[in-house]
Amino acid sequence: MKDSAIIVSGGMDSITLLYDKQDEIALGISFNYGSNHNKKEIAFAQLHCGRLGIKHIVIDLGFMPKYMKSSLMEGAGAIPDGNYDDENMKSTVVPFRNGIMLSIAVGIAESHNLKRVLIANHGGDHAIYPDCRPEFIAAINKAAQAGTYIGVAVEAPYTLWRKQDIALRGHELGVNYAETWSCYKGREKHCGTCGTCRERKEAFLLAGLEDPTEYEQ
Repeated sequence: MKDSAIIVSGGMDSITLLYDKQDEIALGISFNYGSNHNKKEIAFAQLHCGRLGIKHIVIDLGFMPKYMKSSLMEGAGAIPDGNYDDENMKSTVVPFRNGIMLSIAVGIAESHNLKRVLIANHGGDHAIYPDCRPEFIAAINKAAQAGTYIGVAVEAPYTLWRKQDIALRGHELGVNYAETWSCYKGREKHCGTCGTCRERKEAFLLAGLEDPTEYEQ
């Protein structure tokens, strides 16, 4: 039964979840919040939703770069190179991004009589992004159910998964990861040096899979 909406960015995690739960998903929601890589990601979100016959909409959040600080919205040069860890990637945090997006998605879901909203955060995000942690998901799920007539639930099936686990699941599902985007710099190719690119490389390596990504280096 198609009773779910999904926040689909166009990255590895959300595209994997899109394929994983495709039989349950009635609506894909992407958000244009002014990040360096939004354009790259959203194009892939549209591609995959179209391929699966899932309705896809894009919500503009143009106010976010005006009022919120994050290197994710300040151009490629602001993105740090190096490991995907707390200190190095902290500048990429967009304050309460998932909270904002989930609140909107829950409202849209209720308006379409959809009882679940799916999001694809994973275990590697926890240390860096507070709104990816299990306690946040549990709290916003409780708030969503309390604040909607139909009790919309927020579900994050990959919350405790590692990135390589997601890569393996996507491989099982036949996901073409060349048609996903990770790099926070948002240039023509993945840079290969920023934290998200390094995490992407490591995921394929640890999963024992060929990496189909074109990197600058």
